[in-house]
Amino acid sequence: MTKIGTHCLQMDDSQNSVTVSVKELTKICIQAIGTLGYTNEEAGSLVDCMLAAQLRGNNQGIIKITTGGLNKHPEESEVKIVHESPVSARIDGGKCLGMAVLVQAVGMALEKAKATGIALVTTSNTPNSTGYLGWYSKQLAKENLIGIVLAQSPEFVAPYNAYQPIFGTNPIAISVPVSGETESVTLDMATSAYALFGLLEAKTAGTSIPEKVAYDSEGNSTTDPGAALAGAIRGFDRSHKSSGLALMVEILAGALSGCAIEDKKSSASWGNFVLAIDPKIIWGDDAGLDAFRERVTTVCRRVKSAEKLPGVDEIYLPGERGDRVAANCIATDSIDIQSNLYEDLKKMAVV
Repeated sequence: MTKIGTHCLQMDDSQNSVTVSVKELTKICIQAIGTLGYTNEEAGSLVDCMLAAQLRGNNQGIIKITTGGLNKHPEESEVKIVHESPVSARIDGGKCLGMAVLVQAVGMALEKAKATGIALVTTSNTPNSTGYLGWYSKQLAKENLIGIVLAQSPEFVAPYNAYQPIFGTNPIAISVPVSGETESVTLDMATSAYALFGLLEAKTAGTSIPEKVAYDSEGNSTTDPGAALAGAIRGFDRSHKSSGLALMVEILAGALSGCAIEDKKSSASWGNFVLAIDPKIIWGDDAGLDAFRERVTTVCRRVKSAEKLPGVDEIYLPGERGDRVAANCIATDSIDIQSNLYEDLKKMAVV
């Protein structure tokens, strides 16, 4: 269980973690990514996103480097804008790295929303995960926009009452600007009970996954990450509700974007959906924007001050606990990561 303490990400002892400097880890990650054919500038931007996840205890972090999540596709070509209007764009990623293409999409959405008040940008034809979606939606909230980012991916998750994988882990991120020192309140959640890279982390560490989060290839519940990778992950609540959300992400980030909607693994064409909204299209001006942010702050304050159940010390807003963990890691320049992962990174960095 993740705790806020002297070292960030205090893991279960069975995971055999090691404490390292955040600055040193950043350097090693950039060097390791460089061996995959990326420039230092490209590697630096990728590490920004992955470390933002790693520092929070989010498994969309640096495990991607050593497990093929950043490998270049042999058919990589130029990123193209297939269709564009003042308020929208559809991007063909040309089988370039999903994280890099989504950065471009967020930048376009930000620029268009600032000019028109609202913008929708989709991406398709990227062969790998875009990672920690909250990082992207937060970039929009930093500019006083509401950011909604959805990601579709290959067949890893079974619909409710099935064990055949159809959906991706299909995460959702929503960031809303607030008043005060905190830039935004951010919801970042997968519609699956477990993340794909969480399975890869467990397999790398040689540990089990929780019960009732995955099936093996025959539909039996399993705690073996290898068997789960050959089978299917379940929805986050094991019911029709998570399955319904996953379906909507599949449609908006998949069907709408123009990416693959069948045989997604072999097609190597994943999709994303970015919606940026300027609150001023509702409130009219900067004074209205400030009023909106204050209203959001009031809603959040009411949530945090709600009467607590016995034994509850604090009510957390979405993302708040992770923000604190990350802040402590940065303040102490220390983070605990899984030993096998760290050794794999160091070996990769010196190739």
